[in-house]
Amino acid sequence: MDGAAPLFRMEGISKRYGGVRALEKADLTVAAGSIHAILGENGAGKSTLIKVMAGVVAPDEGTMTLDGHEVTFASPAAANQAGIVCIFQELSLIPELSVADNIVISDPPKRFGMIDRKAQRRMAEEALARAGASDIHPLALVKDLPLSRRQMVEIAKAMARNPRILILDEATSALTATDVAKVFGVLKRLREDGLALLYISHRMNEIAELADQCTVFRNGRNVASYVAGSKSDNEVVELMIGREYSHIFPPKPTFASAAKTPVLEARNLTWADRLDNVSLSIRAGEVVGLGGLDGQGQRELLLAFFGVLRGLRGKVLIDGKAVAISSPSAASDARIGMALIPEDRKTEGLMLPMTVRENLSFAALDRLSKVGVIDRAAEQRLIDDMVGLLAIKTAGLDIPVGALSGGNQQKVVIAKWLMRQPRIILLNDPTRGIDVGTKQELYQLMRKLADAGAAILFYSTDYDELIGCCDRVLVLYDGAIKRELAGAEITEHALIASALNIHSGSDRPGQGEGA
Repeated sequence: MDGAAPLFRMEGISKRYGGVRALEKADLTVAAGSIHAILGENGAGKSTLIKVMAGVVAPDEGTMTLDGHEVTFASPAAANQAGIVCIFQELSLIPELSVADNIVISDPPKRFGMIDRKAQRRMAEEALARAGASDIHPLALVKDLPLSRRQMVEIAKAMARNPRILILDEATSALTATDVAKVFGVLKRLREDGLALLYISHRMNEIAELADQCTVFRNGRNVASYVAGSKSDNEVVELMIGREYSHIFPPKPTFASAAKTPVLEARNLTWADRLDNVSLSIRAGEVVGLGGLDGQGQRELLLAFFGVLRGLRGKVLIDGKAVAISSPSAASDARIGMALIPEDRKTEGLMLPMTVRENLSFAALDRLSKVGVIDRAAEQRLIDDMVGLLAIKTAGLDIPVGALSGGNQQKVVIAKWLMRQPRIILLNDPTRGIDVGTKQELYQLMRKLADAGAAILFYSTDYDELIGCCDRVLVLYDGAIKRELAGAEITEHALIASALNIHSGSDRPGQGEGA
């Protein structure tokens, strides 16, 4: 690869949206047979860069060359034709169609003017196998698949286009650990086959395992390119955020609330084959984590508390008293005071075409209204407080929330619910796909809310977050709590062993009955 001409080059690329600078004189060089990681905070210009490269948006200035020839792409189809395929963090699948329909949707095989279903299924099976997802049935409807399997279909869809340059934008953020391992194997094989891979991730361990070359973006500019492994994580983070990197997790308090009545308690919660006699308790001021391999009932437990599941058995207690939470509106009522930060901010947390202002105030309209009339002054005060508290970066409150970076969109989701002043906060993998600087802000906020008296139940697929943020961690396996880890017991070894339901001498069995 040394001395070879680059496969693709971008020089002096600039792009502005109104008065907002997304890219400013950005450069990037991509070589065949390599994995090139793109690093940077949300809003650093990464997404705009790959949208320019993939033909989604046109640059205001600058040039792109492919195989030494200058190119421009008027559309994603034109970029695909040139061999550039992008897997965006937001899935492009059509839920009502089958896996096979989605994979070959842009160019289905034809016979006598009709779609050749046998050929379509064969192509889908080949693409799924190439993506390491041959266990997914090509005739299954996408809407019936969990998020992690949909992400694998998205990768297979890209494989079906036989790319020369494959761009992955947080493509593993929704995957299980097993799927991530499969995808890594696929990417390494593609590199050996001579593909150029552009890999965007906020997970430093993924970068360390995969990348050959890294480029860091900040404020729309590329600020450094280096050989992977030649800089420490702290050095990389300092490049990304433009300031010295402080310890990422806030200090934990010495927690002593055993005498307090739990704010939230579950007794023998059981639902279908997903929850099995789950019992737990959380007190005011606690951050309690949910650990375990993905798909062991953690998300269903959060939905159970929030009144989403039907046919739930067992008891939920608030302040020591049994309650019937029949709906999300009942859960969020002031008498219970619960908020759920959902897993997928794009489809479950925000109304993307609506403004930042509308999204922020939507959940609290009943508290801001009198006889059906919104108190605009009170609304503005609350919005200003939330924007300040979460340091939401936006060009204005009246722009579509979809125009914000992923990290700032997530802040809006959290702020929306904080406007209701909840005292029980359920977090469903809230840092998925956001940058390290924003993650640090959310960790600080989580501890600040707990210190102010909130009870927080925090599901994360990141072991470091569970170790760094939580006072206790309840590890689920097959829908049941198999371990409770507290204080110094919360280690990576203990979390992994517990997630695999392995009993070791250093791990303490528990049923999550509270500290």
